[in-house]
Amino acid sequence: MARIGVFICHCGENISATVDCAKVSELAAGLPGVVYSTDYKYMCSDPGQSKIKEAIREHNLTGVVVSACSPRMHEPTFRKACAEAGLNPYLCEMANIREHCSWVHEKGDATTQKAFDLTRTLVEKVKNNHPLESIKVPVNKTAIVIGGGVAGIQASLDIANGGHQVILVEKQPSIGGHMSQLSETFPTLDCSQCILTPRMVEVAQHPNITLYTCSEIESMDGFIGNFNVKIRKKAKSVNEKLCTGCGLCTTKCPTKNIPSEFEQGLANRTAIYVPFPQAVPNKPVIDRANCRYFLTGKCKVCQKLCPTGAIDFEQEDEIIDVKAGAIVLATGFEIKNTDFFPEYGYGKYKDVINGLQFERLASASGPTQGAIRRPSDGKTPEKVVFIACAGSRDPAKGIPYCSKICCMYTAKHAMLYKHKVHEGTPYVFYMDIRAAGKNYDEFTRRAIEEDGAKYIRGRVSNIYEKDGKLIVRGADTLLGGKPVEIDADMVVLATAAVSCDGSESLAQKLHVSYDPYKFFAEAHPKLKPVETNTAGIYLAGACQAPKDIPESVAAASGAAAKVICLFSNDELTREPIVAKVNRMPPPIFSTCMGCEMCISICPYQAIDKENITNRNGEVIKTIAKINPGLCQGCGTCVAFCKSKSIDLEGYSNKQVYEEVLALLNN
Repeated sequence: MARIGVFICHCGENISATVDCAKVSELAAGLPGVVYSTDYKYMCSDPGQSKIKEAIREHNLTGVVVSACSPRMHEPTFRKACAEAGLNPYLCEMANIREHCSWVHEKGDATTQKAFDLTRTLVEKVKNNHPLESIKVPVNKTAIVIGGGVAGIQASLDIANGGHQVILVEKQPSIGGHMSQLSETFPTLDCSQCILTPRMVEVAQHPNITLYTCSEIESMDGFIGNFNVKIRKKAKSVNEKLCTGCGLCTTKCPTKNIPSEFEQGLANRTAIYVPFPQAVPNKPVIDRANCRYFLTGKCKVCQKLCPTGAIDFEQEDEIIDVKAGAIVLATGFEIKNTDFFPEYGYGKYKDVINGLQFERLASASGPTQGAIRRPSDGKTPEKVVFIACAGSRDPAKGIPYCSKICCMYTAKHAMLYKHKVHEGTPYVFYMDIRAAGKNYDEFTRRAIEEDGAKYIRGRVSNIYEKDGKLIVRGADTLLGGKPVEIDADMVVLATAAVSCDGSESLAQKLHVSYDPYKFFAEAHPKLKPVETNTAGIYLAGACQAPKDIPESVAAASGAAAKVICLFSNDELTREPIVAKVNRMPPPIFSTCMGCEMCISICPYQAIDKENITNRNGEVIKTIAKINPGLCQGCGTCVAFCKSKSIDLEGYSNKQVYEEVLALLNN
């Protein structure tokens, strides 16, 4: 027989200001099965929790209902108090009479009655609750970090320094990401490579980090603490164990006119190449799409000259099976392609370049050794126009969001240009200056006030070439839309930051959500900013949204902290609010028809088939089987099950029906 205790919280005045809490307690005391009812000003306080514990012991309660604030806030608090008093925590329920009642209604009898009705429904539900035990899952203490940019590097080092094994997967031949392409970083103007290179080397030398470059995720299954991941390590045609990185092969390769991806097409590379001098690992790879041997079957110059015999043209892709307990996504971002801006002449005029190309021109290790020179003729530009929001904040282009970093790096570019070309004039067309980070606004002011950058608030309509100059036509909205025309020597576009190619495919492989722009989505924008909807998979850096370096590093350390927290125990304890297929004695076994509809619609792939066999091993029936480690308790399978064979623990059909009937039978 049910012995329910009801506890009404005043929540200071949040509830009691509109609800007569004493009246609700009095009415609840008269409900069938309720043997104890009381109200208190702060039920979540230590004295309030003590009241619950004492009542459980003194009245031998079989269930507890706390009418208070949101269960999201204090349900763990009250369930813990029940457990300490010897009551199964899942025999405790919370009625939300704050957000669902006191905060949305005026003071009066109707509000008090609604608070009682909410309490009454939970009393009927808890009568049908049964004890549940937490799910314990063993944890594999290896982490996979996908993406070797600054965020992936930071996350890998933090986890590895925490004493755990890390597998860092990077699809490019070297780690470093876009930060390795930068000249200097805002707002301090310190050398990007000087900051990043030591960390790249630390990753390569760390005993707890295994680095796979030219590699991608092939597939993933499993669940938090127990992921099974297949990594495709692509053939580099170079045996890394034999290669010493002497560089002889790269100097002798006859194919030398391939546009360098690292230099953003401003310089060429060979078919066998190291992406940049500070690359990690600093060993060459063969670009099979451009290698003369793979195209014609002839050449092999690099193989003939290699002193260690490291060139292997027969090398094939390798599939590596890895077990891991957590995954960190740090795949970064890309910028829009050249064909996206026909009105700016990008792709048509050589001297219209993007921000990354300007970074390579300004870099001491770039194609011009840091001298600012026009790509078309190598001359020093006397006027440079920087165009912010090129594609960003432009619904017509399909990118309505702000790319966040453009205002800052445009100011940096204007400053770098003036530092190198003292007599030059930088112009900046902008929509708004968004400089919200620490010392960011001061940085943009410095570009204007100290370095003489001429900022023009307005959009550029088009760019065309005339007499060797790029004519930039726009308007100054601060002067009432006055037309502006500048004859520039070079134009730099702050192009929109977008998600990486393959992000959508990777998200589907890992079963994580993504937004309309194919950036990975967090589980909650405030409370779970580095977690995804799939437990055990975390986000770091600009794969989530455009971010600058400090924010990317902070997010990476946050994701690493989540991983280390997960790895702090040998077992993971999870709430048992999961779906369950009913089991019955033979010959029925279960009402499940084996239609497999639940398998196809489960967003977490937590459902599989189970064959019921007789003593001879013959299959009698096929039913659904739910993996409690994978199930997230969303209830989708419950709604789709034709035979009503699946229930959600803690929210069974009977429990929900009793709640509804409690309201109807007023």
